[in-house]
Amino acid sequence: MRSPFSLHEYGAERTALGLDGPDMDGQNGSGIMCSGTQDRKQNAHSDRVTLKKEIGLLSACTIIIGNIIGSGIFISPKGVLEHSGSVGLALVVWVLGGCVAVLGSLCYAELGVTIPKSGGDYSYVTEIFGGLTGFLLLWSAVLIMYPTTLAVIALTFSSYVLQPVFPNCAPPYMATRLLSATCLLLLTWVNCSSVRMATRIQDVFTVGKLLALGLIIVVGLVQIFNGNFEALTPHVAFSQNRTPSVGQIALAFLQASFAFSGWNFLNYVTEEVVEPRRNLPRAIYISIPLVTFVYTLTNIAYFSSMLPEELLSSNAVAVTFGEKLLGAFSIIMPISVALSTFGGINGYLFTSSRLCFSGAREGHLPSLLAMIHFKNCTPIPALLVCCTATLFILCIGETHNLINYVSFINYLSYGVTITGLLYYRRRKPNIYRPIKVNLLVPVSYLLFWALLLGFSLYSEPVVCGVGLVIMLTGVPVYFLGVYWKEKPKCIYDFIACATSVGQKLCYVVFPQIDPTEIDHPSEWTDQSSGRSSFFANL
Repeated sequence: MRSPFSLHEYGAERTALGLDGPDMDGQNGSGIMCSGTQDRKQNAHSDRVTLKKEIGLLSACTIIIGNIIGSGIFISPKGVLEHSGSVGLALVVWVLGGCVAVLGSLCYAELGVTIPKSGGDYSYVTEIFGGLTGFLLLWSAVLIMYPTTLAVIALTFSSYVLQPVFPNCAPPYMATRLLSATCLLLLTWVNCSSVRMATRIQDVFTVGKLLALGLIIVVGLVQIFNGNFEALTPHVAFSQNRTPSVGQIALAFLQASFAFSGWNFLNYVTEEVVEPRRNLPRAIYISIPLVTFVYTLTNIAYFSSMLPEELLSSNAVAVTFGEKLLGAFSIIMPISVALSTFGGINGYLFTSSRLCFSGAREGHLPSLLAMIHFKNCTPIPALLVCCTATLFILCIGETHNLINYVSFINYLSYGVTITGLLYYRRRKPNIYRPIKVNLLVPVSYLLFWALLLGFSLYSEPVVCGVGLVIMLTGVPVYFLGVYWKEKPKCIYDFIACATSVGQKLCYVVFPQIDPTEIDHPSEWTDQSSGRSSFFANL
């Protein structure tokens, strides 16, 4: 008997639904076409029901930049200054934080073109270490990590949209929740309707974020040219009232690292990138240095216009900056934060739904989540699961404690994935790698990662412990839901019925393999075994 989450034996149910023929896996015939026409055989490949490659280089860059630049750089760069103890050291931390993100993204570029599957960390860890390790990353991400992050971004969006309406007090609790839910539902509808529409929204709002940061940088440069740069001179910038401990510096790096989180999100949608082996690494090489440059200049602008004491006392640095220097135009800053978070919600929805899709395709989640709309070719069930989980987190009320827990999980997953890169090189040394970074790159990243993780465990043992417990709750779920295959027939009947109902409600089918998108075997066969690494676990 098969696992209820398996995709390998779904043929009978699909045929019974009338959704499948002998060719749904791309073996022969025309199958169900995205356009709904089966007689246009000359367009068979382009009309297949499959995730469409509609993410070009520009959209790939905006996905990375849009997911990295959220509300953090506008609201609370004070965390880095608070822990580092001086303006100069804070700027050094921002630059080095970007360098660490570059090291990690280079490793992910190699993994992304060597294992060209959507799903990011989860897909790589599953391919390298096996099902259980991959499932634990998937479980923590789907259960807590992405819903909580989405909820916090949505609440930040609603708070800044409502700020002009409630200038002298905090917006009402219910108002922020309702606006957050409305924004989330709207963007879920957009992502369900069209991949192209979702990527265009990401493009526009990413440009908006960069323009807002550009305004801050220009105003800061004007201040510097007018002679207001005393705080940036070396003897002042590195003067300290207290000498920070190694632990404090590590915490400052953690703050900066979290501000750069999102640099790996393009790897979640690899299969929708046009020419991924060329555009994925190009997008990474363009986006991460650009964000590092913009972040550093933005902080220089802040320090040129605000005293360190002003920055530390502000809960929204960009808003305080605007009130001080933009006068009547200070309303631009809260609007910029709102637009930034709106684009962030769209980016997180887009990428996290592909994680659910990839998990279902590997047999780790219900197979309904591996289906896409027969016309729009969007993973509607996966998007609805992400939306529902986020709405549930919004209803709980307390999200910031959850963020502390999942931040540890998120950082842990980076290290596990890059450790997998080294292990995979040893395990399959002859596999085709279009990109192979120098060994010093993953080793340097892992040394830095281990240092920060060690200090995190030392300074926040409870938070890290709870994060590990959340991840390990997936172990019994894995053995009951995936590993245990001889389940009672009633369980399979229930899952088949639920899948059938879900297909009819969402108009979704399993995606077809497009043979024109499969690379030549010589491009990705392990020369020592002659076996395709991509399809090994499908």
